[in-house]
Order: sequence, then C-alpha cells, then structure tokens
Amino acid sequence: MSTLDDVSRLTSERLRRMSPGGQQKLPPVDLTGLPPGPRWPVLVQTSALLRFRHWFHPYLMRTYGDAFTIRLAPGGRPLVIFTRPEVAKEIFAGDPEVFHAGKANGILGPIMGEHSLLLQDSSEHKRARKLLMPAFNGHALRGYQALVTEVAAAEVATWRSGEEFRSLDRMNRLTLEVILRVVFGVTDQRRLAELRPRVNKTVNVSPAILLGWAYPKLLKVGPWKATADNQLELDRLMYAEIRERRRSPDLEERTDVLSRLILAGEDGDRLDDTELRDQLVTLLLAGHETTATALAWALYEVGRDPELLARCRQAADEGDDELLDAVLKESMRLHPVIPMVVRTLMEPATVGGYHLPRGTTVGPSIILAHQRGDNHPDPGAFRPERFLGQNPPTNTWIPFGGGVRRCIGAGFAAMEGVAVLREVFASYDVTAVGDDEPKVRNITSVPRRGARIRVSAR
Repeated sequence: MSTLDDVSRLTSERLRRMSPGGQQKLPPVDLTGLPPGPRWPVLVQTSALLRFRHWFHPYLMRTYGDAFTIRLAPGGRPLVIFTRPEVAKEIFAGDPEVFHAGKANGILGPIMGEHSLLLQDSSEHKRARKLLMPAFNGHALRGYQALVTEVAAAEVATWRSGEEFRSLDRMNRLTLEVILRVVFGVTDQRRLAELRPRVNKTVNVSPAILLGWAYPKLLKVGPWKATADNQLELDRLMYAEIRERRRSPDLEERTDVLSRLILAGEDGDRLDDTELRDQLVTLLLAGHETTATALAWALYEVGRDPELLARCRQAADEGDDELLDAVLKESMRLHPVIPMVVRTLMEPATVGGYHLPRGTTVGPSIILAHQRGDNHPDPGAFRPERFLGQNPPTNTWIPFGGGVRRCIGAGFAAMEGVAVLREVFASYDVTAVGDDEPKVRNITSVPRRGARIRVSAR
C-alpha cells in the first residue's frame, strides 16, 4: 500500500461492504413465543431504546417483568432483553458458534471494519483475540503504566486552583492522549496534531450517520460525505503510521500496543495492515470515551462526598490503589456507559426458559443489572465499599460483558482509571458543581452537564 489511491480504495470498499445494506441478512423471525413487550410502532421502540434508554429499560421491567421483547428498525427484528444474573450467565456461556456478538454490533462495521474484534465471530474471533491478548496481559499493562501516569500528570498540571470545568471534557482530552501515545504509539507532534481532530470526529459519529450508510447515494452529500471524507483522512494517517512503524529500527524495544500487535503471532500468522487498522480503531472507540465517562462520573461523585474525598486523597498519598479502583468500579456500576450486551442467535436456542428462533438478538441489560436492589443493596447510592475486599455476585456487575467476549481492554481501563485518579487526588481536592444526570450520546451515555467540578490545590 503506497498511494492515497490505495487507501481510498480500501476505505470505500469497507464503507460499502460493512454498511447496513452490505452485511449478511438473517431470515425473518417468528415472534410467537417470545417474551412480552410493547406494541408501539417499530420506529418508536427503536427511538426509545436509542435515545431514552435510562427511562425505557426500567419502564419495560416494571411493565413486563424480568424478560421483554423490543422490535427494532429496520424490519422490526426482535431484541429480547433479560435482567436476571443467571440468564446473563447463560448468554455469556453460550456456544460462540451460536451466540454471535459480531452480528449484533454490526452498526459499527463501517467505522471499525470487518476485522474488528467486536465484529468477528467463531474461529476468526478466537484467532484475533489470541493475537491481541499479549498486548493486554499483566506484564504489558505494567509496561504502559508509567506513560499513562505521565500523560495524566501533564493534564492535571494544566489545571488551576479554583477553576470550574466540565470534567468530561478534560477526561476525554486525557484519554484521547493515552490512546494516541500508549495504544497507537504516536510520538511525532505533527502527526499527533493531525490525528486528534480526525479521531474526535470518528468518536462523535452518530447512529443516524451509520444507519444512513445503507443508502449509498447519501455518501455523496451532507454529514454522510463529511464522515466518509474524515474516515479517508484518518485511514491515511493510520496506514502511514503502521507502515512506518513496521520499518522502525527500534520496533522490538517499543512497548506501545501497536508495536506489540505488529510483532504478535508467528511469521505465518500475523496481523496485516488492514487488520491492524481495524483493531486500532476498535480500541479507540471502545476505550476512549467510555473510560473518560467513567472517570468524569467518579470525580463528580467523590466531589459530592467530603468524607470519601478525604479517603481518596489519603489513598493517592499512600499508594492505596484498591480504594481508587473501587471508586472507578462503583462509577461504572451507578452510571453505566453502555446499556446492554447483545448476541444474535445463529441457531435456535433456549435462553431464560424461552425457546428462541434463529435471528433473535438477546442480551442482559447492564442498566437493570446494576440497578436491581437484589443485586446491589441501596442501588442508587454511590458506595465504593461494594468493591473493597469483595466483588458483587457474579454477573451483577457487567460493564465489560462476560464470557469469551469479555472486553479485552478491561484491565487496561482499570489501570488507566486508577492512574488518573491517583494523579488528580494527589494534587487537587474536587467539589461537584450542581446536579447531573445521564444523557444518551450516540451509543454511549455521558453526564448531561459534563459532570462539572471545581478543583482546589491541596
């Protein structure tokens, strides 16, 4: 791959092949025997799920019980949501040849690409995960920690005592820098400056844009053309970085994720440039705003509790990572970034006592799993003690999914989150400003008012 024309061809082919109109179609599903659900028009149900999930999930559970069916556009295909941990276990432990996650994540295909770990299934997923795992094991995470801490310290150094700001904005800026420097391994300031706006536009792409790609003519107009153009520019930068990295004389000494992935596997089975590009974009989309949102909520919640703030300050001083880790986990529990974990059935299967036909999409609701009082007593309270010296019951805390599809970056997110909280509380006290609540932003949920805080130098 040596010219812009080559990159343009790859990008165009991916957008066409991975668009909703270009992906493999499943047969219609017989709705007979599925759990009950609303009879609203399909577009109304789809809109409620996408835009009003924090109200919609609890409403459905109150109305229909522990399992319910939503019909989604296009075509009214059923999504069966379950709320009990034992059913979550069934789904996570399901045969990966039958319970396909890639099909259920297909809306992200044009951005992530067909080789994305989130979109692959069966033997392809097993191979990709095997190649990626060494870059996220314990030894690798320890190698990333110093650079993550350096990035966090540099961000915190820009803050001023008495300043009030949206913590979500600052955490997004920080986690983007971690992705670019620790995951992508980019150090050249010119390329960093080129990548930042392209990456931000990619993260900000909306479901309406992704769904619109089912209609090829839209790629030539308005926001669809702008998104396609941005994809081409991002791909150009990423392929250039990958190509240069392969030729880097210090490749084997480098510790960033991209360099590790280039070296992963054996000569006969290594990731090619397109696979590397797809996995890097996946890590970007899965690990940037999600971690930033969890951190923003954590700072906001600690800023509402002076006693907890004092404990976090002491933990930062004494290197007590256990408390900071518990704060991060409780933030993910009380304020889930992703609403559910889904699988599409490639064969008929029994789930939660229901006999479901091929083509049905199933999954546990993260929102409801984290809100159930029988899973987490006093679920509306922010209590990091839930995670100190213990873990909640299995499959009741599932921000990273579960089973063979559990998020490969879960350990990285925890390491990064603790490092950031340590740097913040070592230098500043935080106070929450005003109230906040979740709002849906694309496929994630973020603080509506940005989790505003005021910082005071210690």
